[in-house]
Amino acid sequence: MFSRKNSLPKGSKKLIGAWTLYDWANSVYSLVISTAIFPIYYSEYIFANTDSIILFNIDLNKDTIISLVSATAFMIVAFLSPLLSGIADYLGNKKIFMKFFVFLGSFSCVGLYWFELETIQFGLVLYVSALIGLWGSLVFYNSYLPDITYPDQTNMVSAKGFTMGYIGSVILLIINLIMITYYEQLNLNSEVQAMKYSFVLVGLWWLIFSQYSFYHLPKGNKGVKLPKNVIWNGFRELKGVYKIIRSSKKFTRFLTAFFIFSFSLQTVLFIASYFGVTEIEWSSSAEQTTGLIISIILIQIIAIFGAIIFTKAAEKFGNIIVLTIAIASWSIVCAYAYFITTPNEFYLIAGFVGLLMGGTQTIARATYSLFIPESKDTTSFFSFYDVTEKIGIVIGMILYAMAAQITGNVRFSVLIFMFFFLLGAILLLRVPKVKV
Repeated sequence: MFSRKNSLPKGSKKLIGAWTLYDWANSVYSLVISTAIFPIYYSEYIFANTDSIILFNIDLNKDTIISLVSATAFMIVAFLSPLLSGIADYLGNKKIFMKFFVFLGSFSCVGLYWFELETIQFGLVLYVSALIGLWGSLVFYNSYLPDITYPDQTNMVSAKGFTMGYIGSVILLIINLIMITYYEQLNLNSEVQAMKYSFVLVGLWWLIFSQYSFYHLPKGNKGVKLPKNVIWNGFRELKGVYKIIRSSKKFTRFLTAFFIFSFSLQTVLFIASYFGVTEIEWSSSAEQTTGLIISIILIQIIAIFGAIIFTKAAEKFGNIIVLTIAIASWSIVCAYAYFITTPNEFYLIAGFVGLLMGGTQTIARATYSLFIPESKDTTSFFSFYDVTEKIGIVIGMILYAMAAQITGNVRFSVLIFMFFFLLGAILLLRVPKVKV
């Protein structure tokens, strides 16, 4: 709620710590809502007695609904983030925009407590606004990276941020699992109610821990008052950054490759839990729930080591080479996933997903940050990164929805993304090498 009057110096441990703590704050959404508890709640309780409903006068299955709704949220973010980032850079105050999205996302998570089949349209609106809150805040959060670090710090700080996120999200997930497992002892009515309370905890965790980041992160105020033509000035700010990006091979080639492998990565991570629910031969529903949770925790823990290992490798061999190897490895994981049926195979592939996820996310963000010149327009630069990612995710969700609707089989979707990962790796080879 409050901001520090005196800015901390660039590269300081306290400033970096404040920045990384926002990963700790927001990553609980990605794990609990996107990956762990909500998919189970959505598939096993919301759609317990049916696989499809009439929505907008169309008979849609549950996988198609969630993918299309998610795609809608990403389209909104893709539209808003360039405009808002341009305005933020013009006014010199990105923090206020970041705060808005945090409040939107955290309160929407709390609202998911009332997500029911009977009120599914209202619930889906909250799901969309929570997604917008998360990804909208990340546009501004990521743009702080070149502001708070020197080039030789960027890789490690990016890794530290993701690591904090992985640790924080696992801690809250464990708390949620205790609530779900021991709901009777906690005087809760059912597992379902415990799951609903987990959504509330995500919102509160996100909101509370983000305040430390807001207190220390710089406001970046240029002293410009809000003019009547602020939107036009925002577009002008964005246009200037676009000219720089368009004229640079390293930006255009990287963003092209990033577009391809990012929508593959984000879609695969999104459907992982749904894949586990529908495609793995669990012996019982209890084993299914336990197995999914174990695999998710496994992914998060191994992702910590993935972020560290790939960061060390990047320092030695260069970011682009290491990132290319990581993306090519994703295609192998997709090919293997197509054939798996048993829980042990699912656990094994979860380990590889965690390793590659930690490495890919860390190095991709750090690499783009290193491309950005010394500038006050870091938010606008990162808006192109985020828009590329969001549009890519929309395409990935549409591809997944089409495959799910037509075939009813998640496996075919995974196989499709194998080829896109290979294409992304090939395109990365055209990007100028980055080594710190």
